[in-house]
Amino acid sequence: MATFSNARFLLSAAAVEQYPPDQGAEVAFAGRSNAGKSSAINAILGRQGLARTSKTPGRTRLINFFELSPLERIVDLPGYGYASAPENERRTWPRLTEALRDRASLKGLFVIVDTRRGIGEGDVALIEWALPRQGVHVLLSKADKLSRSEGRQALAAAMQALGGRATVQLFSAHSRAGLEEAQQVLKAWLASKEKTPMASDEATGAD
Repeated sequence: MATFSNARFLLSAAAVEQYPPDQGAEVAFAGRSNAGKSSAINAILGRQGLARTSKTPGRTRLINFFELSPLERIVDLPGYGYASAPENERRTWPRLTEALRDRASLKGLFVIVDTRRGIGEGDVALIEWALPRQGVHVLLSKADKLSRSEGRQALAAAMQALGGRATVQLFSAHSRAGLEEAQQVLKAWLASKEKTPMASDEATGAD
């Protein structure tokens, strides 16, 4: 059975005005293009094909929202480090991401890093973007490509590079290594939605 059996695509936002109401809890996923972000999302949610995977880097260009259950969402951010998107699209990204960071419902950020590449400048910039308002958890993806010894070395190097600014783990969507740990992080962040002030029924349009 899928871990998040009710997960569904909600919307793609090209403008801040298209974001869903700032209620409940949402967790963002981001990473360098071709780091395995979409595969990580699908594995963690237990929903094959929910987030589109592609061999072409930079395929995700809009801010994609997925609903896991009422008032629980994940946010799939465009991959960074690959300038394949048109200039007019790339100009809109700073405004979209800044508005996302300011949302009270954003509780955490998964940063997907190819284990073989290690923590890069773009990853560090993204982590600093989220701190201190949101928690950050780094997934060292494609860990199945390394031996156990190499994996331990990669994890130690990542911990040193992060310097306590984020938690980090080895992860593989293919072998499912580290899957349960990542799912627990996601569930913990989503459970914090009770701390978000709720709008009135009238404001949300509820009957």
